[in-house]
Amino acid sequence: MNTPDLNKKKIINDPVYGFINIPSEIIFDIIEHPYFQRLRRIKQLGLTYLVYPGAIHSRFQHALGATHLMSTAINILRSKNKIITDEEAEAVLIAILLHDIGHGPFSHALEKHIINIDHERLSLLFMEKLNTIFKGRLTLAIKIFSNNYHKKFLHQLVSSQLDMDRLDYLKRDSFFSGVTEGGISYDRIIKMLDVVNDKLVVEEKGIYSIENFLIARRLMYWQVYMHKTVVSAELILSKILKRAKELADKKIDLFATPALNFFLYNKTNNDFLNSDKAFNFFSQLDDYDVMSSIKTWTNHEDSTLKNLCKNLINRHLYKIIIQNKPIDNNVINNLKNKVKQAYNTNNDELNYFVFTGILTNNAYSAVDDRINILSKTGDLTDISEASDMLNISVLSKIVKKYYLCFPKRFKI
Repeated sequence: MNTPDLNKKKIINDPVYGFINIPSEIIFDIIEHPYFQRLRRIKQLGLTYLVYPGAIHSRFQHALGATHLMSTAINILRSKNKIITDEEAEAVLIAILLHDIGHGPFSHALEKHIINIDHERLSLLFMEKLNTIFKGRLTLAIKIFSNNYHKKFLHQLVSSQLDMDRLDYLKRDSFFSGVTEGGISYDRIIKMLDVVNDKLVVEEKGIYSIENFLIARRLMYWQVYMHKTVVSAELILSKILKRAKELADKKIDLFATPALNFFLYNKTNNDFLNSDKAFNFFSQLDDYDVMSSIKTWTNHEDSTLKNLCKNLINRHLYKIIIQNKPIDNNVINNLKNKVKQAYNTNNDELNYFVFTGILTNNAYSAVDDRINILSKTGDLTDISEASDMLNISVLSKIVKKYYLCFPKRFKI
């Protein structure tokens, strides 16, 4: 019989929750693995620190926080006589611990222009690799993560509109950004959780906490995640990666770390999932690869890449106009003509300096995955019907906004 290694029963001092426990040896060993340690070097909120200087927390911190909340949720559900075996508890903890492990640095821009594979698929790939390393210990966690396990509420704890991922990132992002409107009663919400007919539900007396959660989520999107200056910075980063990839495809020499170099000079597609070489390079890729390369590209001979990189490094961000209706084409064309003459650039490169797009968001969807409120009589009602304060139709409506982004020296 194996005796537990007491050296692996660690306590971590988390700035959001205080002291949190590493609940098992396998959790400790996964955290110690280089695949997971990489998350220390990836910021949770990308370039948001350019607006909120405190928002430099990592995906490593978020994963640990979500795991702590999951441990609390398991204990609460067990106290309400819900059967969760030790094996299932360990598995769902592993699933939430690794739910974001497939994220790359500045994930969405990287996925769009360099990697071409979404982080959910990459997270599953990491889990499968770790399952081989740990000799099948992650098999049940993968089933839960993939929603292939018969107890569906366990998957909901990992991925749903009221999962431990969302509870942690709202609380944590609010804490580090200093945006108090994002504060939620995560502990109250977890204490009100229950399971009915294999579905996660919230007891009726927790409804006000759920209402606050939905409002906070909406406010955080427009004040933090889609703050116009954050959007401007991320769009410039996206343009930098796109330009770098175009130059690399033309075999133009670019400084890059070995990990980033591999993805710049090779095309990635679904074959990536079968390539150990590609996976190994991705498992090394972090914020430092991207930012050190961008800093070096400020001296590149390609003027478009150079100017974009200088703007980002020195925080000379583009002006961005966001409005509820499409940008007038005459305004766009007049602006493009001004920029084209001033920069002496061609039509293709002009799109790096003047660009438009659409931002969308909704705080709640009663179609994808309902938040059910459990009444004292045992009835289940969707939050959209149970709430007498919120206009859920407004929160569930997909908000669409149009933007125009361009260098600040120009006027429209």
